[in-house]
Amino acid sequence: MNVWIALALTAVGCYLAKLLGLLVPAGVLERPLVQRLAALVPVALLAALTAQQAFGDGRELVLDARGAGLAAAALALILRAPFLVVVGVAVAVTAGVRALG
Repeated sequence: MNVWIALALTAVGCYLAKLLGLLVPAGVLERPLVQRLAALVPVALLAALTAQQAFGDGRELVLDARGAGLAAAALALILRAPFLVVVGVAVAVTAGVRALG
């Protein structure tokens, strides 16, 4: 029964968060600081998800082939490679490190 309580509380919390977003006055949303922060939130979330997937393994922090692939992708991005090349480099380096170890 605890799962259903948690599910109901989560649903109510999500509804209230959406409602709160609708109740914010338009003047607040038009402030430059709010607009800059809103533009940065997706980048921060993507970075957090990438770090969690690359360095997390359940409850532990790990450094394995995924980290090497991420580092190679970062280097390719610094060198201004096209997106498909970045992905290909990351895949190749990850596969190579896994094959060696």
